[in-house]
Amino acid sequence: MKKVLIASGLVLAGALSGCSSLNTSAPSLPLTGGVTTDIKADIEIGEKITGKSSVTQLFGLLTLGAESEYADGISYGVNGTASSFLPIGGASLTEKVKAAAAYNAITESGADVIVAPRYTVKEEGYGFFGTIDVTVEGYKGTIKSIK
Repeated sequence: MKKVLIASGLVLAGALSGCSSLNTSAPSLPLTGGVTTDIKADIEIGEKITGKSSVTQLFGLLTLGAESEYADGISYGVNGTASSFLPIGGASLTEKVKAAAAYNAITESGADVIVAPRYTVKEEGYGFFGTIDVTVEGYKGTIKSIK
């Protein structure tokens, strides 16, 4: 009898100490602003350039083949992608693969900027693992002068 009472007490304590989470959100207004400057850049547009990057994710947590170098300033926002992958480090995995593809295109071509970039994103999910392949195409932009 004493064992049954102890066991039922432990079950009751376990049931009352479960996990819970609460997320409260409110719509916000976008903050828009304009910046004007007298700086003019002379950019020479060259040949077409391409960069590629890919990653495999296991169980939604472990990434394989992720690159460690990214182009800074490549940001698409969480709502800008249709990725169902777990956001890591403030950016979704798709955003990071896009930034890595842009970095590869810039470093392989010697460009300063990618002019008119077009990203092709291919995501495939197979239950416990998925892949993201990104290709960026654009034109080589070389900054000749800044006035």
